Amino acid sequence: MKIAALFSGGKDSTLALYEAIKDAHDIVCLVSVIPRNPESYMFHYPNIGLVKHQARAMQTPIITKETKGEKEKELRDMEKALLEAKNKYGAEGVVVGAIESEYQNSRVSKVCRPLGLKVVAPLWHRKPEELWGQLLDCRFRVIITAVACEGMDESWLGREIDHKALDRLLALSKKHRFHPSGEGGEFETFVKDGPLFKYDIMVKKARKVWEYNSGMYVIEEVKLEEK
Repeated sequence: MKIAALFSGGKDSTLALYEAIKDAHDIVCLVSVIPRNPESYMFHYPNIGLVKHQARAMQTPIITKETKGEKEKELRDMEKALLEAKNKYGAEGVVVGAIESEYQNSRVSKVCRPLGLKVVAPLWHRKPEELWGQLLDCRFRVIITAVACEGMDESWLGREIDHKALDRLLALSKKHRFHPSGEGGEFETFVKDGPLFKYDIMVKKARKVWEYNSGMYVIEEVKLEEK
């Protein structure tokens, strides 16, 4: 089936894209909704502008659509982007990286149904530890770009998740009772490299912004290096 991938640049949407390709779907394009509101209920905010570099690294067309990020109203902008994917690239379905969020999954389904698009959610209800394990086993390179929960401090910003970091992350999630995949917005991620990438994304310039108990790793400059 020809599929568009709802893509944020984070680990879940990237792994869902990878799984869809493994299941023999034809990924015709990425679709990224760019919120102006950092508190968007639906869409990823930290470093979202870098999706264009990830699309280039994967050599995949991308459709981007800006939204004010207002609750429920932002779904209209997603609908416009998915309609463009259907009309321009012949998309018949949409792959999403939802794991447990009923809010996200139900709203994507609500938008896709009248467009005649099938929703594919390969990560749905899979265990976070299993998903992290797959990311590491498949050599995805994932860094933390935002944290907003008790237990994770400024030192996590910009940190690449390897086996040691994952063990620490899982221990903290258990102790402080946050979702180990960051499904509730406890942390955000950015994928620098992986099996789908023809180029490695090198972070050339970035800065940490920290206030009270949350912060963001703002990536200001990247460079694509051929692998």
